[in-house]
Parts: sequence; structure tokens; C-alpha cells
Amino acid sequence: MRNKYHIYQKSHYIISPLGKGSVCNYNTISMGESHLQSYSGYWGIPEPFFASIFDENDIDLHRSSSQGQAYSRFESIAITAAESAFQRAEINPDSKDVLFIISTTKGNVEQLEKSKNPDSQSDAYLWHSAQRIAGHFRNPNTPIVVSNACISGCSAQLTAFNMLQYNDLYKHVIVIGAEVLSKFIISGFQSFKALSPERCKPFDANRCGLNLGEAAAAIIYSKSTETESLPDDTIIMEAGAVCNDANHISGPSRTGEGLLRAIHKVTEDFDTNRIAFINAHGTATLYNDDMESVAINRAGLQDIPVNSLKGYYGHTLGAAGVMEVILSSIALQNHNVLRSLGTENPGTAMPLNVCMQNSNTNGDAFLKLISGFGGSNAALLFTLNQHR
Repeated sequence: MRNKYHIYQKSHYIISPLGKGSVCNYNTISMGESHLQSYSGYWGIPEPFFASIFDENDIDLHRSSSQGQAYSRFESIAITAAESAFQRAEINPDSKDVLFIISTTKGNVEQLEKSKNPDSQSDAYLWHSAQRIAGHFRNPNTPIVVSNACISGCSAQLTAFNMLQYNDLYKHVIVIGAEVLSKFIISGFQSFKALSPERCKPFDANRCGLNLGEAAAAIIYSKSTETESLPDDTIIMEAGAVCNDANHISGPSRTGEGLLRAIHKVTEDFDTNRIAFINAHGTATLYNDDMESVAINRAGLQDIPVNSLKGYYGHTLGAAGVMEVILSSIALQNHNVLRSLGTENPGTAMPLNVCMQNSNTNGDAFLKLISGFGGSNAALLFTLNQHR
């Protein structure tokens, strides 16, 4: 079915331990820099871990203008990303035709440990944080929360696509992906034996687990009709799909069936020769990277360059799908393919064309893949507007 509107990126913004601003982050990782480092004794966790964590001075803690109450770290980085995105788009966030979508897996979960009063533990509820974030901008609409394991960021963008494509109430949707770490989160992943004791190595034969990271990223999506012209180099979301393989609560399907079906749904009417690169999930766990390699090969896309950005930031959970789309969009606009940092000796169940160095491309599209707990999988397809 032909889309009624072009859904395109109006503006975006990233705040991460590597810096503030989408272009700042892109330029930094283009030079091969990473903030992943070893933490020992952090939060009283006995086992050392690698992660990318904000320095406290990097976060501007916001306060509610009406109540004077301080926002949490999670809410503050989400507000910072959204404020800058709105400023760049020159859109009033308090307009009724603007919808907020918040993507996160953990939100304010650290508040459960901090609060001894059960009545105040509502601060940990995701809907509560979403209302506080949207309320900061005096937005009149009820915000949507998407918390769908690791695919949350891409699921949120697909939700934005559908809300703009099929709902005439909204002209703009801001998708905010944000995540902060805590003792609870690190300990949880350690209990799965999923964390690497060193910097992660996506798609590498010697990969041994993932790293975690903190970040916030915001994208404002808007819509235009066929008759409205968009500037060249505008990034357009062409299609998206979410499929669940119902394989296991934490283990991906060995056949990659769910991810394969998502890929097929977004590429069935598209010339895949246009795809410049695939930005994969690439968590550097044995099972995820093998599964992605199988799905990509089954889809016949194994010759397309593939990268993972986890070697720069770690796995930023609910922020990952949003931040990695922004960075991949800038790469496409610059006709570049970013290096998959940490990959030294590619080795997955099926061969992949892993990007070992930054390179140039003539393609005008990229495919974003992501997978998560519960057998969830998502694929998003983006194109570069050129003389539409």
C-alpha cells in the first residue's frame, strides 16, 4: 500500500558521554573514539564491568518550573535532548498537534532503591516519567510510552510513523529514547553472564558479551504530501516492521526467523541495490550476532556493508534504536559508512560484509535492524531525499 505521506526527520539531538549534539557525536565516533571503560567497585558492584557512563557534570539536572521539584537523571537527559531538537526544528512543543513518544526499558528504576516510602515509588513508573517529560514542555497530549525490550527505540519510531501516516490529529511526533544505568541494571545483565570483561567486539570471532551505556536521543518526525517538496538530503522513513519469533525470553532464534520476516516486510517493494549499509544491532553476544548473520544471509543481503555502533557507546537499551538511527542518517547524508569499532576478526554463523574501516558509499538508503528479549525483532528502512 502506497504511503499517504512522506514521514521525514525534521530535527534530532543526541546527548551521550561522548558529547552533546548529533553532529558532535557523529564526528567523534568518525574518529574512532569510544567512552567505554572499565569500572571497578562502582555502585558497590563487586565484579568489574565495561560501560559508558555520564560524568555527573555532563548532566544538567532540570527542575519543574511549576513545582520546583528536581527531575531525575533519566528525565533530565530526555528533556535536554528534546529541548534542543525542538529548538532546531523551530516547533512549539506545547502545540496540540505535537505528540510525545518516550522509549526506554528501565526509566527511573533506580528510584525504587532510593525511595523507602512506597507512596513515592510512583516516580519509578514509566508513565509517570513520560508525563513529567511532556509536562515540562506543557504539551497537552497524553504521551505514549514504548518499552519493548531492546527494540523499544525502533518500535517507538514505527509508532511515530503510524501516528503521522494514519492520524490527522498530529503534524509532528517527537521520539525520545533515554536510558541511565544503575546497580540494578548492571547486576541483572551480570546474572545473565551477558557482559564482556573487556570492550565489546561486535561480529568478531572472539566476542564474549556486551557492554552497557547511557544516552538520550530525540528525533522529531514530520509529514509532507506528495505535492510538497522536501530539501535534498532529508531523511525519510519508508517503512518499518516488528515481528516476534516467540523463541525464548532471552535467547534469539537460531534461524533468525522473526528478524527475517521484519526485513522482508520493509524491503518487499524496494530495490535493495540502493541500500548503502545495514546498521545492525550487533551487541557482541555470541547468539545475537550469529542470529543476525543468519537472517541477513537468508534475506540475500549478505554482500551489503554491515556495521554496529555498540563499540562506541555500548548497548544503550531504550535509547539505542533512536541514537543509532540518527548517527546512521548523518552517515548516509555524508555518503559514508561508519566502521564497526571493536571488530578485528569477523566470525559469525554466516559470513557478513562487516565494515572494518570508514568508507564511502553511493547508496541512498540504509536498513536499521534491532532485536531484543522476548523474541522481539524490528527493521526500519530510511532513504535520502534526492530531487523527489
